[in-house]
Amino acid sequence: MQPQPLPLEEARGDGAENTQWSRPECQTWTATLLLGTCLLYCARVSVPVCTVSLSQDFGWNKKEAGLVLSSFFWGYCLTQVVGGHLGDRIGGEKVILLSACAWGFLTAATPLLAYLSGAHLVFMTFSRILTGLLQGVYFPALTSLLSQKVRESERAFTYSTVGAGSQFGMLVTGAVGSLLLDRYGWPSVFYFSGGLTLLWVCYVYRCLLNRKDLILALGILAQGLPMSRHTKVPWRQLFRKPSVWAAVSSQLSSACSFFVLLSWLPTFFQETFPSSKGWVFNVVPWLVAIPASLFSGFLSDHLINQAAPAGTQQGPSGAQHKWADGTVSPSPPRSGYRTITVRKFMQVMGLGLSSVFALCLGHTSSFCTSVVFASASIGLQTFNHSGISVNIQDLAPSCAGFLFGVANTAGALAGVVGVCLGGYLLETTGSWASMFNLVAAVGSLGLCTFLLFGEAQRVDLSPAHEDL
Repeated sequence: MQPQPLPLEEARGDGAENTQWSRPECQTWTATLLLGTCLLYCARVSVPVCTVSLSQDFGWNKKEAGLVLSSFFWGYCLTQVVGGHLGDRIGGEKVILLSACAWGFLTAATPLLAYLSGAHLVFMTFSRILTGLLQGVYFPALTSLLSQKVRESERAFTYSTVGAGSQFGMLVTGAVGSLLLDRYGWPSVFYFSGGLTLLWVCYVYRCLLNRKDLILALGILAQGLPMSRHTKVPWRQLFRKPSVWAAVSSQLSSACSFFVLLSWLPTFFQETFPSSKGWVFNVVPWLVAIPASLFSGFLSDHLINQAAPAGTQQGPSGAQHKWADGTVSPSPPRSGYRTITVRKFMQVMGLGLSSVFALCLGHTSSFCTSVVFASASIGLQTFNHSGISVNIQDLAPSCAGFLFGVANTAGALAGVVGVCLGGYLLETTGSWASMFNLVAAVGSLGLCTFLLFGEAQRVDLSPAHEDL
């Protein structure tokens, strides 16, 4: 009996939704999602960039600032699985649009509501939790969307291009946000990021989405999502595989390391080098990360798809593979490096080498050297986009949103602990080296797990009629 992929959600329609994008459609959506990811991070890092000003205005100490910074992840970890599951069933683009509309409005309204509230610490903590809840659905829904709409041979470059929006968002907020912060105060940073997000939502709604499909999706959400036997996620089948646990562990480590650096790097530079210009350390690392992310995606796809050497025996020309659901895909001849070999190489760069530079960051007293180390660490972390992020799509394309949601939930939970622990270590030891040691330890642990147990073979295939 031949294996078959798990059926896609019936609510997705009669099959039109599940067709892959044409090249022009893929280019348009890639550029749009790149901008969406940029605005996601503009809103996300508004508080880290403004932490010092907020602390001065509201009288927060390090522990209270750490509480506000980490509270984002309290909400972020709660909607990962929900976002991925909704993306698998009603379409990731619809989930992204609805969540962006909500977080854009909340971000733009934060300064006004903060000043109206007497309990500033409580309100900002609650606001960040809510922002985390709304943004938590984004990347699982994005993973679901790309796994269904983008060809496997182009998936790493597309994901890394869209993922570069996170660094581009850091760059925009670091440059424009720093200028707005210096000239007009911290509220202007929130107005800027929230307003641009709402404009992006209007563009996607008017130009790219089918309004009837969006209304239908809203109706499905309002009525609830009944779980049929054929659309259940195979929990037992997925989590019996060591490769799934390796993916979850690696995603946990990469997310935790990134979140800790994202939250504390601005404060590190402002306190260690108080006379330095904010736009330098808020811009340069993310300026380096953008081409690094694009290069990692190009390199990954090139290593997998490069032409076989002359004289190498290849598979039959025109061979095709037909899945049990009726879809037919070409089976290209085996060439280049094995997929899992490339994924592991990307993780060596994204978790291993980046951890080395993070470790060095805690043992230098030079501003220029610190900027170089921070840029190298952040830039190399973008290789995770072409490693573990795409590996999750390799393992389970039919329920990639759900699986990424589980993995990113673990990462968000680790982010909560990591950011809080970073604040605690700074308060008790007074040394930034202790926090960067934490980042290096977490990254090394995730890398070792993935190198030992990581695979790229599909695990969402089940024998026909098997009751999962």
